[in-house]
Amino acid sequence: MFRAFLTISTIALLAMPAFGQDTTGSVRMGADAFGGWQDDAPGVTRHITAKDLEAPNASPSASNSPGGVDRQEDTMPQVPDGFKVELVASGIDNPRAIRFSPNGDLFIANSSKNQVLVLRTMQGAAAKPQVFVADGLHQPYGIAFYPPGNDPQWIYIANSNGLIRFPYKSGDLKPSGSPEAILSDIPASHHWTRDVVFSPDGKTMYYSVGSGSNVAEGMGGQPDGWAAAHALGATWGNEARRADVLAFDPDGKNERIVATGLRNCAGMTLQPATGNIWCVVNERDNLGNNVPFEYATAVQQGAFYGWPWYYIGGNEDPRHANERPDLKDKVAVPDVLMQAHSAPLNIAFYDNDAWGPDYKGDAFVALHGSWNRGTRTGYKIVRLLFDDNGKPTGEYQDFMTGFVTSDRDVWGRPVGVTIAKDGSLYVSEDGSGTIWKVTKE
Repeated sequence: MFRAFLTISTIALLAMPAFGQDTTGSVRMGADAFGGWQDDAPGVTRHITAKDLEAPNASPSASNSPGGVDRQEDTMPQVPDGFKVELVASGIDNPRAIRFSPNGDLFIANSSKNQVLVLRTMQGAAAKPQVFVADGLHQPYGIAFYPPGNDPQWIYIANSNGLIRFPYKSGDLKPSGSPEAILSDIPASHHWTRDVVFSPDGKTMYYSVGSGSNVAEGMGGQPDGWAAAHALGATWGNEARRADVLAFDPDGKNERIVATGLRNCAGMTLQPATGNIWCVVNERDNLGNNVPFEYATAVQQGAFYGWPWYYIGGNEDPRHANERPDLKDKVAVPDVLMQAHSAPLNIAFYDNDAWGPDYKGDAFVALHGSWNRGTRTGYKIVRLLFDDNGKPTGEYQDFMTGFVTSDRDVWGRPVGVTIAKDGSLYVSEDGSGTIWKVTKE
């Protein structure tokens, strides 16, 4: 982890004039949509489809982890013309998922420090994040308030090994009671980013669990009778109940599987227009620069999304050739495909009028950035485009870029996205440990 500042600050800095804006209105498709970080700029729009997939291993797999550099004080992310960006906080060890409470406090999962922080944003530049809770946490990530609405009674915190909740009322800067364990038997290895979301009526709690390996190494052979007795595409052994979205009652009882084959649903949210659960998913590594695509998708009840045997429909992973031919024609194709190895970590729908009708109903996704790609990609915030009926067009557009400084080095790695009551977009990044606010001028 690398940081530009040693202490938390709340310096409000207006963005320098954006450069490299794409104003052509054209959409990059097929191989033209791939590219790398030097092709990124606010307004660049891409549309990738399943037919754009290369064959596995058409290009060699790369090990290209970024070098971390400090953010220079005058270095700002780039946003579209007509928007401004402000630095809200810096010096945070590991800011990951961020969520607003109903009263407007910003909660921050400081995951590597096993803390959840709270930032009173209504106090402006004078406010600093403070520790909300540091007891009983293990790599905290997802945060949710229950019941849904303006009068929560609990704050739920998703740990890598389970889920706990604390009594909470709007405005609390410390838990108002002791923690209660809701889930306690979740395996914490490998993909550890757990998220939690409630249905609009508050009756169902959704919890995402990523896989325990890249492509089910160590899972072993399929037990006799497994497929007939379990959900479509359900895994077993050390991958049991993993690569899934699970559902529970709010007290953690009545476990059931919503969908399987989601290698790492690192971030979840509800689409306000439909009430559908949406996931952003990190797909598998070591099949080449452009295979397979990452994705965002509405999670369909009972669907199987392919991992570990298939990807993006019935495309078989050669490392599991001929293992599950029964599943080939039963693999759901995700809604929005993104460049391979971009590492989407969080998603937030823009359900606000502040930025006008063109933005309302669209979604923002944080791309943490590639390591398994020769030409670096990701490291930005993108906007998923939806039509007036709440259906994704499949297109996504660069919105916030400028975190990469060279072929080797980056200063920022976006993780969290969330929308404030006033329509501002807040972004966390764990490269330099900062939080940013984007508003329309």
